[in-house]
Amino acid sequence: MTRSFPAVAFLGLGALGAPMAERVLAAGFPLTVHNRTRAADEQLASSGATRAATAAEAAAAAELIAVCVSDDTAVEEVLFAPAGVAESVTSGSLVIDFSTIAAATSQRLAARLGELGVGYLDAPVTGGTEGARAGTLSLLVGGASDQLERARPLMEVVGGRISHFGPVGSGQQVKAVNQILVAGSYAALAEGLALARALGLPLQQVCAALEGGAAGSWALQHRAGQMIENTYPLGFRLALHRKDLAIALETASMAGVTLPISTSVAGIEDALIAAGHGDEDVSALARWFQPDLGPDTLRG
Repeated sequence: MTRSFPAVAFLGLGALGAPMAERVLAAGFPLTVHNRTRAADEQLASSGATRAATAAEAAAAAELIAVCVSDDTAVEEVLFAPAGVAESVTSGSLVIDFSTIAAATSQRLAARLGELGVGYLDAPVTGGTEGARAGTLSLLVGGASDQLERARPLMEVVGGRISHFGPVGSGQQVKAVNQILVAGSYAALAEGLALARALGLPLQQVCAALEGGAAGSWALQHRAGQMIENTYPLGFRLALHRKDLAIALETASMAGVTLPISTSVAGIEDALIAAGHGDEDVSALARWFQPDLGPDTLRG
């Protein structure tokens, strides 16, 4: 018996969205795609996806509407700007927002969609472009349990782990915690490598020796090599992490929590972005600790 899949609209085909949408299409979901930069959907169209000129056109016949865009403003525009999802969405459909935005924004958007009879899940992801291509992303979900069950077949195609934390907004809160951990682990790795380099140690051997011990981390396993080589091909853009870290710092402030390590990393990222490194991978934090190897003098 042939399995029937719900129609999906995928809005936002960036570094994460495009490989996620490719997996959705390959799994057999009827897929319509839209991206503000139209060239981004050409590859998916050549593989069988339908291209839509607007978010409204993409959402019109979709039961599940996946969104993966850069920030709060972009999500709101995709959903509610002229020619956005709200113009054509059918009551009873479900928006799954894979973007990383503020929890309060997710809650506000969910309320507005609810007035249209449309469900909403916040489901920010972690795992980078590698995880998006492999379908091993971790999905951090907030929203109603019954809506999660509707979305699960789609989520299982793009994610290796699906974790439900409670009502709308709770997924974004966990993502804020994630980005704090990313900030600390990447910065600590960069700082440790700077010391190892200054001591004249064999850097690759140092990393191999430490990977299986208490210092082991995803950053050490997956990003030490490019820090050593001082090359930073895109996995997750530094500028986007800085945006996410701003959300985390604001969330912490509202909760009455001070985050001195994250605040320090945010300052380093600001300097790197000002020096023109915002479009590099987050591992470009290493430039701060080895400015003599980079093109700019970052600290004066």
